[in-house]
Amino acid sequence: MGLLDSVLGAVINNASQGGAQASAGGAAGGLGGLLGLAAQNPQLIQVVMSLISNDGPVGGLPGLMAKFQQAGLGNVIASWLSAGPNQAISGDQLSQVLGSGPLSQIATQLGVGSGAAAGQLAQVLPGLIDQLSPQGHAPQGGFGNANDLFGMLGGLLQK
Repeated sequence: MGLLDSVLGAVINNASQGGAQASAGGAAGGLGGLLGLAAQNPQLIQVVMSLISNDGPVGGLPGLMAKFQQAGLGNVIASWLSAGPNQAISGDQLSQVLGSGPLSQIATQLGVGSGAAAGQLAQVLPGLIDQLSPQGHAPQGGFGNANDLFGMLGGLLQK
């Protein structure tokens, strides 16, 4: 897990150096907010990256978008991929989208209950998807596999 360790190390270092700037600038939900969350719970970022990767449990971004559509929340994920503001999602709504299988797997990885896992995901997923699609468009083939995603996240941290 060398790549993961280096990306999360950069996240934590950036968060500790820029955390005051992020909170002073009101960047909650943006990259600054993600950095703060990653510093508090690096395993959460790993789980989210696994969730949205093409080799993840829901089929990557295309699979996740389909699940949002099926749950009647396609407009929510569309807002994360657009250039406009991100619509919020509750843990309960995210539980509906993901279903009990993937959510229990995520909860086990995080060492928390399903409700807590959904709440944590609801905090980080909108901002992370938004940051990974800066032109406001969903990549046609998804975000790639987990290693591709960590590379993309590392690139964001270099900016």
